[in-house]
Amino acid sequence: MTGSMDGTPWKLFLLSCLLLVGTCCAQDFGQTQFICTSVPKDMDLCTMQNSGPAEDLKTTVMQLRETVLQQKETIMNQKETIRELTSKLSRCESQSFPAAAAGGAGGRRPGAKNTMGDVSRGTMDTLAQLGQTLQTLKQRLENLEYSRGNGSAQANSLKDLLQNKIDDMEKQVLSRVNTLEENKPGTRNDTDQRNRVESTLTSLHHRITDLEKGKETRPTDKFQLTFPLRTDYMYAKAKRSLPEMYTFSVCLWIKSNASPGVGTPFSYSVPGQANELVLIEWRNNPMEILINDKVAKLPFIINDGKWHHLCITWTTRDGMWEAFQDGVLRGSGENLAPYHPIKPEGVLVLGQEQDSLGGGFDATQAFVGELANLNMWNRKLSISEIYNLATCNSKAPAGNVFSWTESSIEIFGGATKWPFEPCRSLN
Repeated sequence: MTGSMDGTPWKLFLLSCLLLVGTCCAQDFGQTQFICTSVPKDMDLCTMQNSGPAEDLKTTVMQLRETVLQQKETIMNQKETIRELTSKLSRCESQSFPAAAAGGAGGRRPGAKNTMGDVSRGTMDTLAQLGQTLQTLKQRLENLEYSRGNGSAQANSLKDLLQNKIDDMEKQVLSRVNTLEENKPGTRNDTDQRNRVESTLTSLHHRITDLEKGKETRPTDKFQLTFPLRTDYMYAKAKRSLPEMYTFSVCLWIKSNASPGVGTPFSYSVPGQANELVLIEWRNNPMEILINDKVAKLPFIINDGKWHHLCITWTTRDGMWEAFQDGVLRGSGENLAPYHPIKPEGVLVLGQEQDSLGGGFDATQAFVGELANLNMWNRKLSISEIYNLATCNSKAPAGNVFSWTESSIEIFGGATKWPFEPCRSLN
């Protein structure tokens, strides 16, 4: 204010401020602060108070308050959705148990589509957990198949029922993935379908658990390995090496109709020598045995799709060897790596030929077919012992260097184990 506001104008200005306080603003605002400003003497002060910037500010505040309330409601809805998805995922996790890795675990079912960019992360985690649970149940059912290989018809019927249910579950999960690609998640139909899947998984889990509790003890050597494809990644490996040997006998059951050549049933590699001990039938060549990269051709004919029992004996003295098929001597020879002992600290691989220690596989040399009861001794078996092995006589010896048991080998790349009874499973 300046000194020019003397006399009547000053009094009029002061009176205007008093009127603003006493007449228009006789309302309970609590703690307030009033700011006086000069106005024309004929203006309605109460009307002015409810217009202009003050009214705009009030409107803005109301809009902000409404926005905050809407955001709060959205956040509450999202929290409820997250809580529901977390609960569902926890229930899936409670049904999962560590599975043997046959590897892998994890692969995607053929034909399944990639929906990572189309659905929410919570939904994809749920689907991934369902897939893991299915893989676990399949592995447990496979173990039950081994343990119930000689079981009753009722047990086999229950096994088939469980297998069919697991197959149906896989179809439901695949259908769920396809549905998510076409529709937005979170609908009532999606929730109902997910609940049905979880309910079926829970039922399967309980039934398999009950079956496991009553499973029978089965000899650990009653199984076969199947190599269905000629690849450079499908194989099995012994968990321990072979000792130094001056004499050995190796016997196995084998079945294949692959052509040309059945491939490599087994190979043993040591540092500095990839072909320390190999049995191979490659391309149109006859079956051969390699010792220290030295070769002897064997008189075996096995690619007729039938089970055959093979035995090979060898001694470092003069490199003498003998070859038996189905319990009968088919050939013999000498000068096969004479005076060279089989070296220790190597890697024994089934189904692949090694070009380096434990690796360097070539798909053209891979075995295609089925193997069982591969045993190895550090002595020469007698003709009667070999015959007992080929005819499944109870007096047949077990390998003292390498024995065919489930705990003695590891399986990689998709090779599979199945129950096997020598002689009973023939052809």
